[in-house]
Amino acid sequence: MNCSIELIISSPPEIDVSEALAQDDVLQVSDAAEEEVRQSQVPVALHGQRLDRALAQLVPEFSRNYLQQLIEQGDVLVDGRVTTKASSKVRLGHAVQVTLRATPQSRAFVPEVMPIDVVYEDAHLRVIHKPAGLVVHPAPGNWQGTLLNGLLALDPMAADVPRAGIVHRLDKDTSGLMVVARTRQAMDALVQKIAAREVHRQYLALAHKAWTGPSLRTIDAPIGRDPANRLRMAVVDLTHQSGKTAATTIDLLDQADRVCLVQCTLHTGRTHQIRVHMAHLGHPLLADAVYGGAPLGGMTRQALHAWHLAFEHPITGKAIDLRIALPVDMARALADLGLSYNEPTQGA
Repeated sequence: MNCSIELIISSPPEIDVSEALAQDDVLQVSDAAEEEVRQSQVPVALHGQRLDRALAQLVPEFSRNYLQQLIEQGDVLVDGRVTTKASSKVRLGHAVQVTLRATPQSRAFVPEVMPIDVVYEDAHLRVIHKPAGLVVHPAPGNWQGTLLNGLLALDPMAADVPRAGIVHRLDKDTSGLMVVARTRQAMDALVQKIAAREVHRQYLALAHKAWTGPSLRTIDAPIGRDPANRLRMAVVDLTHQSGKTAATTIDLLDQADRVCLVQCTLHTGRTHQIRVHMAHLGHPLLADAVYGGAPLGGMTRQALHAWHLAFEHPITGKAIDLRIALPVDMARALADLGLSYNEPTQGA
């Protein structure tokens, strides 16, 4: 038994949202209402999923929050009946219809040619070196000019997977290695690996003050929204505040009177995790104004670089182990501050 979902999208005719369709989708256009009607066969993986989760997978150019609003407004029909509960389950055989209206987010999924430094590539995935200053995914204030836009221009296959294959993110002002899926099979497998903590990620960070405490330590401190400032994250007490567990291993590499160089290994992937944990220890990152850092050594952006990425290839099983040199600004800061760093060789 098949489950079909019909999506009706009110959007200007110049916007091409067909990139978000599954391979079996059929696109129809109503000239009178300027609406797009998409019909797709829901994959088996979506059977039993919440309605909002299913729609978020099938319409990745719209946020789940926006889709939830449409459900609550009565813009979603299941088997011809209005369904206003986002938690309703999608079952095989159900016909789902949703009326969507164009948003800045939906207009953001367009290809934009930009330089992308690819350090590894095969038929299933890419590993790229993201420069500081590049936003990874469209969001308020940065609907275009993002890495996602660049990936859509770089690779026609990127239009066939949600979020152009992006499975994890780096902050705008963090540089370093990211893995991007080129197929849905690889994407699903990579997401599972990240959730299972099977993707090894290490960062280099320059922080304020000489290091205190043991040279190697693991900080296990939950992270949630800062109750005093909703624009930032903070270490929280889960008995009184909402948040998620977070663990980072920090290894001191070198230090001076005003600064220290550390290597941070992520065991979880929470928003701003390294920045929050370092600030919590009293060592905010250089130039990280959000968490108490200040410019030093010529750094004008948070001094954080994702230098090492290692994982088992999700399709072939091949061991992928990649390292990238420090960017120019961090290398200069090291020299200016009297710190040293010996870069390991590939595979070391």
